[in-house]
Amino acid sequence: MAGTIIVRQTGSPIRRPKKQQQTLRGLGLGRINRTRELEDTPSIRGMVAKISHMVEIVEERPAPESRAANETKQAGKNGNETA
Repeated sequence: MAGTIIVRQTGSPIRRPKKQQQTLRGLGLGRINRTRELEDTPSIRGMVAKISHMVEIVEERPAPESRAANETKQAGKNGNETA
């Protein structure tokens, strides 16, 4: 599972190509200083890269570990690993 990133709009889409305006809207942004928490996927990263002059990544949060991964770690600590 991917983590999340928080993206803030820092620039105006006025006098920008229509494609960049649409990318900004696709990220759920539209006004300066608005922020959105988005899933950290290659497609979202690509969108952010295309309009990096209008947005900034404020924070990156790692994905929470799955329950199965936690159980595997616990089993390893207790010496009860299954093969």
